[in-house]
Amino acid sequence: MGINDERDVEANMQIGPTDQGMVRLFIEAGSVEIPMDFDPDEAMEIADEIKAAAMAARAVKPR
Repeated sequence: MGINDERDVEANMQIGPTDQGMVRLFIEAGSVEIPMDFDPDEAMEIADEIKAAAMAARAVKPR
């Protein structure tokens, strides 16, 4: 499956700082929990990638 394949999965995502100075993305889907920790510089790079993807998505005409 690729990024354009739709899935019928419900998930929750939380984002916040940890007490260790990291940025945590915490994803929960059913009984699966995925904590992902990033140093602040990595988190800023990810944020830039998300913003770039959002801008590109705006340019795509709705189906």
